[in-house]
Amino acid sequence: MNKKVYCTNNNCATEFDKINAGCLYLFNALFVDYNAFKDNSNNNIDVVYYIIIWLSYMLSLKKDNGINKLNDFYIDHIEKNTHYIKKIEGVREYKCYKKIIDQKKDLLDMNNNIISNFYKAFKSLCEMYSTFGGNTSNCKKISDKANQFFEEYNELNNYSDITKGSPYYKLLSTLSNDYDHLKNICKDAQGSNFPTLPEINTPKDTIKIPGEFSEQKFEQKSATNSAQNYDIRSSSSSIVSKLIPVVSIFVAISIFFGISYKYSLFGFRKRSQKHLRGKLKK
Repeated sequence: MNKKVYCTNNNCATEFDKINAGCLYLFNALFVDYNAFKDNSNNNIDVVYYIIIWLSYMLSLKKDNGINKLNDFYIDHIEKNTHYIKKIEGVREYKCYKKIIDQKKDLLDMNNNIISNFYKAFKSLCEMYSTFGGNTSNCKKISDKANQFFEEYNELNNYSDITKGSPYYKLLSTLSNDYDHLKNICKDAQGSNFPTLPEINTPKDTIKIPGEFSEQKFEQKSATNSAQNYDIRSSSSSIVSKLIPVVSIFVAISIFFGISYKYSLFGFRKRSQKHLRGKLKK
């Protein structure tokens, strides 16, 4: 893979340029044309939620970066970027990557630190699907990881400002749907033990959590309209399962584009770098 293709003017001069290049690579992997759109995303653009979680987490690792909301990054690196407004061949519903992002634009007004808090749960869910590998004999192996996801989900679910139809609600319910999908697949597998997730809390039954996370307020400009069209149980197939073919690349692209980050990211150690570089260069 020629990384310069994903860089503005063929040059990733800053850390933000590199992060943007990684983000663009993910969109190419999932939505570049009709076949990718059908095979990888199953015509379900909710997979964009996970790209946004990854993007938010990568930005959160850059302290004092001046980006408080994803909309800041969107304006600077996506809105007028020719890579994001290039036509997707064979797909009527979404003319370009920017149009796909615009369908989830309410997330862009959320505080970046809030979205990045979803990363741990997303990471656990990806690891569960990766270990599962489409084989129910592996269900027992991921029971411990299911318990870890359960704890991370509950931490997110205790946030005091969850409103049905809000961006936060959508992210949480997307994670919940994909967990439940795997839980249902493994329900009859020997030794499988997946805890049942509670319903998403509403303001009347949440508690105020001390600390920065609970104090953050996110804008809910389109919450009312979104709630009318959004059903937390609407997903009949797992979004994450479609993301698994490229999930290992989340770390690989960070290494390949030279984005500095903590080596604990996605649980890969330094010794994985050479293998991941080789995988991308093929």
